[in-house]
Amino acid sequence: MSRSTVKNPRSYEEIVRQTVVDPDSSVRPTLEQEKSGREGFRALDADEVTLQQRVLGALASSGTDISRVTVEITRDLVTLRGRVPDSGMLRVLEDTVARVPGVDTIHNQVVVGSP
Repeated sequence: MSRSTVKNPRSYEEIVRQTVVDPDSSVRPTLEQEKSGREGFRALDADEVTLQQRVLGALASSGTDISRVTVEITRDLVTLRGRVPDSGMLRVLEDTVARVPGVDTIHNQVVVGSP
């Protein structure tokens, strides 16, 4: 191929069209997707699933609104994340989880206040 027969691209867009397969198909991940990509996925074992069910059951029976709170289990550690409207509900949340058999440590990362 001689140098005179090769067409030189004139713009960045032309270079991209010639070198990138379907350049418009990429989509930026959401912040949650980026976070889960950094943290990775860890499946719960049978004991952790049982503990999670006990914690969620205790919270549901206490009448506490946990719609904005997530419960994560790692062995005997319970991590609470989310938001509650007042400090009273935060205290009920902590006390309820602390009474569940099998819970040794609670990491409370719940924020008090409206979003």
